Amino acid sequence: MIKIENLSFSYNKNYPLFDQLNLTLPSGNIYGLLGKNGAGKTTLLKIISGLLFPKHGKLDVVGFQPKDRYPQFLSEIYMIPEEFSLPSMKMENFVRINSPFYPRFNYSLFKEYVNEFKLPKEQKLSNMSYGQKKNFLLSFGLATDCKLLILDEPTNGLDIPSKSQFRKILANAIHEERSFIISTHQVRDMENLIDPIIILDEGQIIFFHDYEQISRKLAITKQTELPDNNVVYYESSLGGYTVVKENTTMEETRMNLEILFNAVVSNKEKMNELFKS
Repeated sequence: MIKIENLSFSYNKNYPLFDQLNLTLPSGNIYGLLGKNGAGKTTLLKIISGLLFPKHGKLDVVGFQPKDRYPQFLSEIYMIPEEFSLPSMKMENFVRINSPFYPRFNYSLFKEYVNEFKLPKEQKLSNMSYGQKKNFLLSFGLATDCKLLILDEPTNGLDIPSKSQFRKILANAIHEERSFIISTHQVRDMENLIDPIIILDEGQIIFFHDYEQISRKLAITKQTELPDNNVVYYESSLGGYTVVKENTTMEETRMNLEILFNAVVSNKEKMNELFKS
Protein backbone atom coordinates (compact mmCIF):
# COMPACT_ATOMS: atom_id res chain seq x y z
CA MET A 1 0.00 0.00 0.00
CA ILE A 2 2.64 2.55 1.13
CA LYS A 3 6.41 2.18 1.09
CA ILE A 4 8.71 5.03 2.10
CA GLU A 5 12.48 4.63 1.83
CA ASN A 6 15.11 7.11 3.05
CA LEU A 7 12.74 10.06 2.84
CA SER A 8 14.18 13.53 3.40
CA PHE A 9 12.16 16.72 3.53
CA SER A 10 12.80 20.23 4.75
CA TYR A 11 10.98 23.56 4.82
CA ASN A 12 14.32 25.15 5.65
CA LYS A 13 17.50 23.59 4.26
CA ASN A 14 19.31 24.16 7.55
CA TYR A 15 16.61 22.38 9.60
CA PRO A 16 15.47 19.12 7.99
CA LEU A 17 12.11 17.84 9.20
CA PHE A 18 12.62 14.28 7.91
CA ASP A 19 16.02 12.69 7.38
CA GLN A 20 16.20 9.12 6.06
CA LEU A 21 12.69 8.24 7.22
CA ASN A 22 11.49 4.71 6.44
CA LEU A 23 7.96 3.33 6.74
CA THR A 24 5.99 0.46 5.19
CA LEU A 25 2.21 0.25 5.60
CA PRO A 26 0.41 -2.84 4.25
CA SER A 27 -3.23 -2.55 3.24
CA GLY A 28 -6.20 -3.54 5.37
CA ASN A 29 -5.50 -1.48 8.51
CA ILE A 30 -6.65 1.67 10.29
CA TYR A 31 -3.33 3.26 11.21
CA GLY A 32 -3.08 5.77 14.04
CA LEU A 33 -0.43 8.44 13.50
CA LEU A 34 0.45 10.17 16.78
CA GLY A 35 2.97 12.86 17.62
CA LYS A 36 3.50 16.16 19.38
CA ASN A 37 2.76 19.47 17.66
CA GLY A 38 5.49 20.11 15.09
CA ALA A 39 6.52 16.45 14.84
CA GLY A 40 5.65 16.41 11.12
CA LYS A 41 2.39 14.44 11.06
CA THR A 42 0.50 16.71 8.67
CA THR A 43 3.58 17.18 6.50
CA LEU A 44 3.99 13.42 6.17
CA LEU A 45 0.34 13.04 5.20
CA LYS A 46 0.72 15.75 2.56
CA ILE A 47 3.82 14.03 1.14
CA ILE A 48 1.93 10.73 0.94
CA SER A 49 -0.94 12.55 -0.79
CA GLY A 50 1.32 14.26 -3.31
CA LEU A 51 0.65 17.75 -1.96
CA LEU A 52 4.30 18.18 -0.90
CA PHE A 53 7.36 16.73 -2.61
CA PRO A 54 10.28 15.09 -0.77
CA LYS A 55 13.82 16.30 -1.33
CA HIS A 56 15.26 12.77 -1.45
CA GLY A 57 14.06 9.21 -1.09
CA LYS A 58 11.66 6.76 -2.67
CA LEU A 59 7.92 6.86 -2.14
CA ASP A 60 5.39 4.35 -3.46
CA VAL A 61 1.70 4.87 -2.62
CA VAL A 62 -0.89 2.46 -4.08
CA GLY A 63 1.55 1.69 -6.90
CA PHE A 64 2.36 5.31 -7.84
CA GLN A 65 4.83 8.04 -7.02
CA PRO A 66 2.61 10.72 -5.45
CA LYS A 67 4.60 13.63 -6.92
CA ASP A 68 3.50 12.59 -10.43
CA ARG A 69 -0.16 13.08 -9.43
CA TYR A 70 -1.49 10.81 -12.14
CA PRO A 71 -5.31 10.67 -12.37
CA GLN A 72 -5.18 6.95 -11.54
CA PHE A 73 -3.36 7.79 -8.30
CA LEU A 74 -5.69 10.64 -7.36
CA SER A 75 -8.72 8.39 -7.83
CA GLU A 76 -7.35 5.99 -5.20
CA ILE A 77 -6.61 8.49 -2.45
CA TYR A 78 -8.82 10.87 -0.49
CA MET A 79 -7.60 13.23 2.22
CA ILE A 80 -9.71 15.16 4.71
CA PRO A 81 -7.47 17.86 6.22
CA GLU A 82 -7.99 19.47 9.60
CA GLU A 83 -8.75 22.82 7.97
CA PHE A 84 -10.88 23.05 4.84
CA SER A 85 -13.59 25.02 3.09
CA LEU A 86 -16.63 23.81 1.18
CA PRO A 87 -18.39 25.55 -1.72
CA SER A 88 -21.75 27.26 -1.51
CA MET A 89 -23.72 24.42 -3.08
CA LYS A 90 -25.97 21.58 -2.01
CA MET A 91 -24.42 18.17 -1.41
CA GLU A 92 -26.13 16.64 -4.46
CA ASN A 93 -24.34 19.13 -6.71
CA PHE A 94 -21.00 18.48 -4.99
CA VAL A 95 -21.46 14.75 -5.53
CA ARG A 96 -22.51 15.21 -9.15
CA ILE A 97 -19.39 17.28 -9.93
CA ASN A 98 -16.80 15.31 -7.93
CA SER A 99 -17.91 11.66 -7.90
CA PRO A 100 -16.92 11.01 -11.58
CA PHE A 101 -13.28 11.31 -10.52
CA TYR A 102 -13.73 8.14 -8.44
CA PRO A 103 -14.74 5.19 -10.68
CA ARG A 104 -16.02 3.06 -7.77
CA PHE A 105 -18.07 5.78 -6.10
CA ASN A 106 -21.08 4.18 -4.41
CA TYR A 107 -24.14 6.48 -4.34
CA SER A 108 -26.15 4.09 -2.17
CA LEU A 109 -23.44 4.00 0.49
CA PHE A 110 -23.11 7.76 0.38
CA LYS A 111 -26.82 8.14 1.07
CA GLU A 112 -26.57 5.67 3.96
CA TYR A 113 -23.73 7.65 5.55
CA VAL A 114 -25.58 10.94 5.10
CA ASN A 115 -28.64 9.45 6.80
CA GLU A 116 -26.58 7.98 9.65
CA PHE A 117 -24.97 11.34 10.32
CA LYS A 118 -28.38 13.05 9.97
CA LEU A 119 -26.99 15.67 7.58
CA PRO A 120 -29.31 18.38 6.22
CA LYS A 121 -29.60 17.40 2.55
CA GLU A 122 -31.20 20.63 1.34
CA GLN A 123 -28.79 22.95 3.11
CA LYS A 124 -25.80 24.45 1.30
CA LEU A 125 -22.49 22.94 2.37
CA SER A 126 -21.00 26.32 3.27
CA ASN A 127 -23.85 26.93 5.75
CA MET A 128 -23.40 23.67 7.64
CA SER A 129 -21.72 23.51 11.03
CA TYR A 130 -18.06 22.51 11.19
CA GLY A 131 -18.97 19.04 12.46
CA GLN A 132 -21.58 18.54 9.73
CA LYS A 133 -19.05 19.56 7.08
CA LYS A 134 -16.59 16.99 8.42
CA ASN A 135 -19.22 14.28 8.41
CA PHE A 136 -20.17 15.18 4.84
CA LEU A 137 -16.55 14.90 3.67
CA LEU A 138 -16.18 11.61 5.52
CA SER A 139 -19.35 10.29 3.89
CA PHE A 140 -18.09 11.29 0.46
CA GLY A 141 -14.58 9.94 1.07
CA LEU A 142 -15.81 6.55 2.27
CA ALA A 143 -18.25 6.30 -0.65
CA THR A 144 -15.38 6.69 -3.14
CA ASP A 145 -14.09 3.24 -2.09
CA CYS A 146 -10.58 4.60 -2.69
CA LYS A 147 -7.68 2.48 -1.50
CA LEU A 148 -6.29 5.10 0.90
CA LEU A 149 -8.31 7.45 3.08
CA ILE A 150 -6.30 9.99 5.09
CA LEU A 151 -7.91 11.82 8.02
CA ASP A 152 -6.17 14.66 9.86
CA GLU A 153 -7.77 15.30 13.27
CA PRO A 154 -11.13 13.88 12.12
CA THR A 155 -12.98 14.13 15.47
CA ASN A 156 -12.23 17.80 16.11
CA GLY A 157 -15.55 19.63 16.13
CA LEU A 158 -17.69 16.49 16.42
CA ASP A 159 -20.17 16.07 19.25
CA ILE A 160 -20.30 12.87 21.31
CA PRO A 161 -22.97 11.08 19.19
CA SER A 162 -21.10 11.97 15.98
CA LYS A 163 -17.85 10.57 17.38
CA SER A 164 -19.59 7.29 18.12
CA GLN A 165 -21.07 7.21 14.60
CA PHE A 166 -17.67 8.07 13.15
CA ARG A 167 -16.01 5.08 14.85
CA LYS A 168 -18.78 2.69 13.84
CA ILE A 169 -18.87 3.77 10.22
CA LEU A 170 -15.09 3.70 9.80
CA ALA A 171 -14.79 0.25 11.38
CA ASN A 172 -17.41 -1.12 8.98
CA ALA A 173 -15.86 0.51 5.91
CA ILE A 174 -12.36 -0.99 6.14
CA HIS A 175 -11.51 -4.03 4.03
CA GLU A 176 -8.35 -5.88 3.01
CA GLU A 177 -7.74 -3.77 -0.10
CA ARG A 178 -7.93 -0.35 1.54
CA SER A 179 -6.28 1.45 4.44
CA PHE A 180 -7.05 4.47 6.58
CA ILE A 181 -4.48 6.74 8.22
CA ILE A 182 -5.78 8.82 11.12
CA SER A 183 -3.61 11.56 12.57
CA THR A 184 -4.96 12.77 15.88
CA HIS A 185 -4.34 14.28 19.28
CA GLN A 186 -7.75 13.05 20.44
CA VAL A 187 -6.41 9.62 21.33
CA ARG A 188 -9.24 8.73 23.69
CA ASP A 189 -11.66 9.00 20.76
CA MET A 190 -9.55 6.50 18.81
CA GLU A 191 -8.54 3.83 21.33
CA ASN A 192 -10.93 1.17 20.05
CA LEU A 193 -10.41 1.99 16.38
CA ILE A 194 -6.80 2.56 15.34
CA ASP A 195 -4.36 -0.34 15.13
CA PRO A 196 -1.36 -0.37 14.53
CA ILE A 197 0.00 2.69 16.32
CA ILE A 198 2.67 4.90 14.70
CA ILE A 199 4.42 7.55 16.81
CA LEU A 200 6.40 10.27 15.05
CA ASP A 201 8.89 12.33 17.02
CA GLU A 202 11.58 14.75 15.86
CA GLY A 203 11.16 13.64 12.25
CA GLN A 204 11.56 9.92 12.95
CA ILE A 205 9.25 6.96 13.47
CA ILE A 206 10.08 6.00 17.04
CA PHE A 207 7.27 3.48 17.54
CA PHE A 208 5.29 1.27 15.14
CA HIS A 209 3.50 -1.69 16.70
CA ASP A 210 0.06 -3.25 16.79
CA TYR A 211 -2.03 -3.83 19.90
CA GLU A 212 -1.08 -7.50 20.10
CA GLN A 213 2.63 -6.67 20.22
CA ILE A 214 2.04 -3.85 22.70
CA SER A 215 -0.01 -6.01 25.08
CA ARG A 216 2.64 -8.74 24.99
CA LYS A 217 5.39 -6.33 25.96
CA LEU A 218 3.63 -3.84 28.24
CA ALA A 219 1.15 -3.83 31.09
CA ILE A 220 -0.78 -0.66 31.94
CA THR A 221 -2.23 -0.78 35.43
CA LYS A 222 -3.60 1.44 38.19
CA GLN A 223 -1.90 1.01 41.54
CA THR A 224 -2.12 2.65 44.93
CA GLU A 225 1.65 2.43 45.40
CA LEU A 226 4.43 2.85 42.90
CA PRO A 227 6.27 -0.46 42.30
CA ASP A 228 10.05 -0.54 42.23
CA ASN A 229 10.60 -3.05 39.41
CA ASN A 230 10.02 -2.97 35.65
CA VAL A 231 8.46 0.51 35.60
CA VAL A 232 8.77 2.19 32.20
CA TYR A 233 6.58 5.21 32.95
CA TYR A 234 4.01 6.39 35.47
CA GLU A 235 1.62 9.26 36.10
CA SER A 236 -0.14 10.28 39.27
CA SER A 237 -3.86 9.59 39.10
CA LEU A 238 -6.83 9.66 41.44
CA GLY A 239 -6.10 7.28 44.30
CA GLY A 240 -2.60 6.32 43.18
CA TYR A 241 -0.69 5.88 39.93
CA THR A 242 -1.21 4.79 36.34
CA VAL A 243 1.83 2.65 35.60
CA VAL A 244 3.37 1.35 32.38
CA LYS A 245 5.64 -1.59 33.07
CA GLU A 246 7.18 -4.55 31.36
CA ASN A 247 4.64 -7.36 31.04
CA THR A 248 6.53 -10.20 32.71
CA THR A 249 3.43 -12.23 33.61
CA MET A 250 1.57 -11.99 30.24
CA GLU A 251 -1.36 -10.39 32.04
CA GLU A 252 -4.12 -8.80 29.95
CA THR A 253 -4.13 -5.02 29.95
CA ARG A 254 -6.58 -2.34 28.89
CA MET A 255 -5.06 -0.02 26.32
CA ASN A 256 -4.59 3.62 27.27
CA LEU A 257 -3.20 5.43 24.22
CA GLU A 258 -2.53 8.67 26.04
CA ILE A 259 -0.41 6.93 28.67
CA LEU A 260 1.27 4.78 26.00
CA PHE A 261 2.19 7.85 23.95
CA ASN A 262 3.66 9.65 26.95
CA ALA A 263 5.62 6.53 27.90
CA VAL A 264 7.10 6.13 24.42
CA VAL A 265 8.07 9.79 24.02
CA SER A 266 9.56 10.11 27.53
CA ASN A 267 11.47 6.82 27.60
CA LYS A 268 12.50 6.03 24.02
CA GLU A 269 15.56 3.96 24.93
CA LYS A 270 13.68 1.65 27.29
CA MET A 271 10.88 1.17 24.76
CA ASN A 272 13.36 0.31 21.99
CA GLU A 273 15.04 -2.18 24.29
CA LEU A 274 11.73 -3.86 25.21
CA PHE A 275 10.39 -4.15 21.66
CA LYS A 276 13.66 -5.34 20.15
CA SER A 277 13.88 -8.25 22.56
